[in-house]
Formats: sequence, structure tokens, C-alpha cells
Amino acid sequence: MSRRMIELSCGGCFLEEYCKTIHKNRSERKGWRHMNDILTHVNARGEAHMVDVSEKDVTHREAVAESFVVMKPETLDLIQSGSAAKGDVFATARIAGILAAKRTSELIPLCHPIALTSVKVDLIACPPDRVHIISEVRCDEKTGVEMEALTAASVAALTIYDMCKAVDRGMEIVTTRLLKKSGGKSGIFEREAGACEPNA
Repeated sequence: MSRRMIELSCGGCFLEEYCKTIHKNRSERKGWRHMNDILTHVNARGEAHMVDVSEKDVTHREAVAESFVVMKPETLDLIQSGSAAKGDVFATARIAGILAAKRTSELIPLCHPIALTSVKVDLIACPPDRVHIISEVRCDEKTGVEMEALTAASVAALTIYDMCKAVDRGMEIVTTRLLKKSGGKSGIFEREAGACEPNA
């Protein structure tokens, strides 16, 4: 094969691959435009962006989330007796969860700053080996508070770990999830809370 034929052959291969790439990119862009109809935080180019809620109505919104911290039975006994070296575990975790809910927009980049009207964090000792955390958040706003409730439960769980890690580094944070949300166009979502028992 002559050098000229080799050059033409290679050029053809290059053009073929180039055309395939163009077609693939166009398909991906179409895919992102379709995905944009589903994922509100992604635009037509596949880029993350903050949703514009300026045209939405202000409604009453609530969200409830839960999380579990699984630990050694003796660690739960330590928490309940108030003998943890760092102090009152439940009181500290409750305050941490409330503070986290208020600062969610600083932690989760595409969340809107929201004027919360209520944040509650309950911590329930579930013998022999776990703590059940339930957070409830309310507001009158243009966007929901699901992330605020989830953040509150998550940070409360992390605080329990931090307070007790010196005696039990094998603790596990499990089943962090949304239990309920109401308000807004999407209406009501609800599921049953996890059982406060081993292997829940």
C-alpha cells in the first residue's frame, strides 16, 4: 500500500471516529435535555444548577427523617447513664441536629436558604444496641425541607459517633431516610418509621 493510500485510510478512520464522537455528544445532550425533565437540579447541558423557585407559591411544608446508630450494648448503657467522657450525648446530638438543619444550605450546595419555623430532634434509646433519631422540620416557604430533616438526623447521628468513638469505634450509622414530606406541588410522601429493635 502506498504512502498516499495509507494517509487516506488513516484520514478516513479519523473522520469516522470524529463523526461517531459528534453523534455521541449530540445524543448525550438530548439525554440531558430529557433528564432535565426529571432532575430539576440538572440543566439541558448536564450542569448542576440551583432551581429558580421565584414563581412558586408559599405553602406550609413539613418533613420527617430518621437515622439509627448501632453500637455495643455497653456503649448504649454508657450513654443512658450519662457517663460518657465528653458529656451528655443526647443533649449534644439534639443541639447539633437542630443547628445542622438551620445551616443545610451551607452544607448541601444547591439547597435554598430557608427560614425554618420549627426543628425537633428526638433521640430514643433502643436496647440493647441502638439509638433511633427522628427529626421533624417545618416552614412556610416556596421549597421543601426534606434536606433539612435529613441533615438534622445525619448530623445528630454523627455527633453520637463523635461523642462515643473513644469507647466504640465500630458503631454504625444506618437507615438514614426520609419518612414523610408534605406541602408543595408534589403533595404527600409517607413511609413507616423503622422498628426500634435489633436487625431493624
